[in-house]
Amino acid sequence: MSIKINPNCAGHLPFTRRHFLFGSAAAGASLARAEEIGGARVSTRNTARAVVFVNLNGGPSHLDTFDPKDGPWNPRDADIRQSGPFTLSNRFFPKLTRHLDDLLLVRSAAGWEAAHERGQFYMQTAHSQNPALAGETPHIGAVIAREKGGAGLLPPFLSFNQGGLQGAKFLGGLFEPMMPPATRTGITTLSHNHFGAVAQSRERFDRRFALLESLDAPLRQAPMNEAMATYAGYYGRARAMMYNDAVDNIFKFSVEDENRYGATGIGRAAIVTRNAIRANNGAIFFNITQGGWDLHDNQFTAASSIYTLTRDLDNAVSALADDLKATGEFRETLIVVMGEFGRTPGPLNSRSGRDHYRNVQSIAMMGGGIRGGRVIGATDAQGAAITNYGWAGNRPIYPEDVTASIYSALGVDWTKSVLDTPSRRRYDFIVGASEGKFAPVDEFWG
Repeated sequence: MSIKINPNCAGHLPFTRRHFLFGSAAAGASLARAEEIGGARVSTRNTARAVVFVNLNGGPSHLDTFDPKDGPWNPRDADIRQSGPFTLSNRFFPKLTRHLDDLLLVRSAAGWEAAHERGQFYMQTAHSQNPALAGETPHIGAVIAREKGGAGLLPPFLSFNQGGLQGAKFLGGLFEPMMPPATRTGITTLSHNHFGAVAQSRERFDRRFALLESLDAPLRQAPMNEAMATYAGYYGRARAMMYNDAVDNIFKFSVEDENRYGATGIGRAAIVTRNAIRANNGAIFFNITQGGWDLHDNQFTAASSIYTLTRDLDNAVSALADDLKATGEFRETLIVVMGEFGRTPGPLNSRSGRDHYRNVQSIAMMGGGIRGGRVIGATDAQGAAITNYGWAGNRPIYPEDVTASIYSALGVDWTKSVLDTPSRRRYDFIVGASEGKFAPVDEFWG
């Protein structure tokens, strides 16, 4: 299997009643109770109950986001400022600079891949893309859903704006991501009030659903294939979410909130994420994708430019942090902002953009027990090479280390393996973790 990455995938996927009832999460014939082993005795940090993973699809330039340098490549209005250990553009991140005490910037990260498809696969799974094993390589959100999910009405894994999501694969449909629309009106299929009063409509829907269950029973008990089992498994969970005001309200928001978050795809997704975190009704891992970062050309002048992308990112993440702080959830919500790789260092290319570069990238983190007000690592004057790793590993921080840190923050043993996959090959949460090759970055917590 291959993931088709659209670098401008900020829009929502088509969404129908069938997607909601059948495709959003859960399955009957999953390996939810698969035989597993722990590769090592580890102690997890267990400092977060939710993770918001902001996927900057297309590969953001570290030089033009979280690791700016003084150089002729900067636009005249970049307004790069120094504040304690931080160097950031006040033009691009005016609101994020209000959160410096909570912000952790990682400037010694690197990727393994320099192609979007493979880089996205690595970021989503912490594994290299191998066509022979792709069907047994789930998204890290699905692993977290398997390990920590089960309580509440909402599926544990929600994803917004992402095409080509890897999903749960062999773990089964119970842990597939639900990919709802993020609109002020919410999910219109949560109720079907087409037959008079709400109670009357609900009673008629209940009768029809009961009939469907009776007719489908033989197929659900002995599904013809994994796909059918996946669809069938979600019937009950989807039904429990319907005609429930507590669930319905999670997916709705006001015009005022929409404007405060920027009235964009990433902003609206962040509002629904905020609502779900506040509701504490089962959702644990939130993937929010912002597309458009593949800026090979005219990165400061095109319609989709650094100006637009950073403004939308700044609005959404800052408003999310503000709101989670106001109600107390910030300290137990880990926010991670990163792309699949960095961009070429130093001067812009001949097309006034930057190309792919895996040797250096930057990551922003907040909340969830992470100690902010710091920068880990450093690069040279052109952002071409890491000059200070800033952590005990004394090497670049790779996607496996970031994933291990996310797992640890949520109380998940990152050294675990699942043995009875469909092919009977062993699936390691993180390859090499049980031997100590990759581990959580303790310095994230201070």
